[in-house]
Amino acid sequence: MKKLVVVINGSGGVGKDTLCTLSERHFRVKGISSIDPIKEIARQNGWNGEKDAKSRKFLADLKALFVAYNDLPLQYLLKEYQAFAAGEEEILFVHIREGEEIDKFKRSVDAPCVTLLVTRSDGQQAPWGNASDDNVGDYPYDVQFRNDKSIPEAERDFVELLRSILSAVEP
Repeated sequence: MKKLVVVINGSGGVGKDTLCTLSERHFRVKGISSIDPIKEIARQNGWNGEKDAKSRKFLADLKALFVAYNDLPLQYLLKEYQAFAAGEEEILFVHIREGEEIDKFKRSVDAPCVTLLVTRSDGQQAPWGNASDDNVGDYPYDVQFRNDKSIPEAERDFVELLRSILSAVEP
């Protein structure tokens, strides 16, 4: 079975999660994020899920501390990747903000891995006050997807993009 890892990124509000959810109608999909274990630690210590600038900076700073201390985000992603590799899903969407973390993840997996930037004219723009969010557009992505259409059109175009990438992947 062909398997594809898509590192997906984009500013807040561009529809990354919506696109991933829409793709579930057409593919067997799994989605993970390098911030997931950090959010769990933050929740245990008073963070209530806010997505404001202060909370985003808190999460970015906490993630940076764990990256430096024990690489917790990468270790989490690799554990989830192993489950994906052994499972029935075709596409693994991996949300990673920082370019150096994207590169580290790509070097650590053996499946075809494509980096994808999602943009939208009305998406939330930097500055957020943290490098993780503010530098999203500075990475040399393999593919960009402009998400400015209606949901049915976006679904059609995104699924077509994924199919074309999958067709180029060796089994």
